[in-house]
Amino acid sequence: MYRLARSGGTQELLHWVSGRAEGWAGLLNGDGTVLHGVTRAPDRTGVDAAALATEGAKELASLDSRSFSFDRGPYTALLFPLDGPPDAAPPVLAVVAPRPLPHGLLALLADVAMPLALCWTAETVERKRRRVDLAESRGREAVLHLLMTGQLSIAHQVAGALKPTLPDPVRVCVVECPGGRRDEVARICAELSGGRSWIVRCPVYARHLILVVPADPDATEQPLGHRLADEVDECVVGASEDVPLSDTATGYRQAFHALAVARGLPVRHARFGSAPDAALVVGAAGARWADGLLHPLLTYLPRRSHDPGSQELAATLTSWLAFSSHATQHLKIHRNTLTARLRLIGELLGVDLNRVAGQAALDLALRIRATPTVSRTVRPDEATPEPSHRLDDILRGPAVQEWAAQQLRPLTASGASGSTADPRTTLRTWLDCEAQLGPTAAALGISVPGVRKRLTRLESALQRSLLQAPSARYDLWLAFRTLDVAGADAAR
Repeated sequence: MYRLARSGGTQELLHWVSGRAEGWAGLLNGDGTVLHGVTRAPDRTGVDAAALATEGAKELASLDSRSFSFDRGPYTALLFPLDGPPDAAPPVLAVVAPRPLPHGLLALLADVAMPLALCWTAETVERKRRRVDLAESRGREAVLHLLMTGQLSIAHQVAGALKPTLPDPVRVCVVECPGGRRDEVARICAELSGGRSWIVRCPVYARHLILVVPADPDATEQPLGHRLADEVDECVVGASEDVPLSDTATGYRQAFHALAVARGLPVRHARFGSAPDAALVVGAAGARWADGLLHPLLTYLPRRSHDPGSQELAATLTSWLAFSSHATQHLKIHRNTLTARLRLIGELLGVDLNRVAGQAALDLALRIRATPTVSRTVRPDEATPEPSHRLDDILRGPAVQEWAAQQLRPLTASGASGSTADPRTTLRTWLDCEAQLGPTAAALGISVPGVRKRLTRLESALQRSLLQAPSARYDLWLAFRTLDVAGADAAR
């Protein structure tokens, strides 16, 4: 009995008791609800053993007795309340066995009551611990979501109850853990950071941890990402630049791109290379364009009170652009709900969400809206400009053209492709094929694995993630479009 208690707990003990009784064994609460039920002997008499046990548990509660038994047809039901903590009602051990009862069954049930009670108590405590852990994990995930959407005040309030307080500025790290070791790696991260880091289990990728750590460590202190990669074999870490807490979303994208680079490095750690964000170079004209493009979405009023409003739809669009179909896990919604919301968003904005061009435009507009340093003063006569004729005008700016050239410069560097294939041709074809591997392979005349290998090499050259979301495909599409606009203007 004690060996079964250590190895299998309540379920294994009941399974063993059921076999010794040649009948049914289970645990019930005071109102007769079956908590666990096991039978090893098939019943051929049509008697419902669980129903008999439920009837006996109710009778036992009314009698306030220490034990109870009764006969029904060829069966005898035996019930023994287990010992438990004084602040909780203990369960009842019930056995329904055919007569005559096996020899020594009553003594056996008396002996098994103690290990069963210990197992049940331990399992109850474990269930409560898991609920607390889940609640804390969801709370931390909610804080991260608030930071990603720029709601700093509420994030600080929730974080104040969970601890530690949110640092500012921060460095965001994305940690890719070995399979099944995420909880262990989270504990190691907490130890290495001295409890100063915010550690969130990624709701989208089951092997990822997201760390929000204080920026600017002491010069004598090795960055947390380096120490973690050294501490845990097979652990890969991507780190962002130091960013204000309000730019946590930008930091996450940077860390995710750095993670794609770190996978190909022996040290298994990489930090995001310095590069400007497109939202920072579009200027006031870009801010007005973004407001005009998003105006129908930001001013949308649902017909029914329980339908998603403008803020919820904007959050859905942001999540979908970042995580694609994984947005259902990020937002905790059903895939049909996501599809319905995206259909509504597409209708409101007049944008084809199946095209990379439309996705890139909306991603840029949302990033501009989320960048507090960009002026977005909109004149009344420009409140709803026609977006389809304005993006090219925004891309004509000198700062945007310099940004585009910087984005694509790694493609022309020596050895960028690692093969005879032109990296620009591969990348442009992939984007023209809506970032789909199958059509890209057909257009290039190579296999799908061949396309994947080329794009993986380009991830190292660009130091950006291409194949996994969040992907750099929006910035790259904008960069190519900017150069196309400049080329067309020069040819006139």
